[in-house]
Amino acid sequence: MTQAVFPAGAYCRAVERIIAAGQRMDRFGWVPATAGNISIRLPDGNLAITRSGGHKGLLGSDGVICVDPQGRSLARGDRPSAETLLHCQVYAHDPAAGAVLHGHSVASTVLSMAGGDALVLEGYEVQKVFAGQDTHAARVNVPIFDNDQDIARLARVVAPHLDGMRAGYIIRGHGVYVWGADMDMALARLEGLEFLLACELEKRKLP
Repeated sequence: MTQAVFPAGAYCRAVERIIAAGQRMDRFGWVPATAGNISIRLPDGNLAITRSGGHKGLLGSDGVICVDPQGRSLARGDRPSAETLLHCQVYAHDPAAGAVLHGHSVASTVLSMAGGDALVLEGYEVQKVFAGQDTHAARVNVPIFDNDQDIARLARVVAPHLDGMRAGYIIRGHGVYVWGADMDMALARLEGLEFLLACELEKRKLP
């Protein structure tokens, strides 16, 4: 298998954006140890995505690889994360999606383990960061799916719900998935969601 042909400039820019996103997510504690993954859709439809097993706050250019739209590595020896399929699913479903982020925050992990099939967010000004939300009075449902080591099976469970996801989704005891038209939007939505989840976690501590 040989390296795919794609615009070198676009790939290099994608690698730079992924490295910067990993550093930002690390500063907030959303990608502990080797958790999480980050991707960008390239102009040719392939994906630049973090290599399996790397610390996202310490990424170098060798920590990012290229895969095709089905998640298959385009260079011999490169090993994408098993969860690459969930990134591919988002891009296949939403032609406007340009970046996907997956993090493992304390808030998303703890709240998702408290039970239920969704978290309902309401009354927060920050909700406006999500597509279609123009008032704090709206209700935002964030679906929660049970964790599954069979990623293809998990993707099939997630698939019917993708149309209604304004704020991404959570894998129980695991973390969040968010996306946007570009990395800036994806990061804004991730930060918005993580802020709201942290607020919900703090609310549950109130008497």
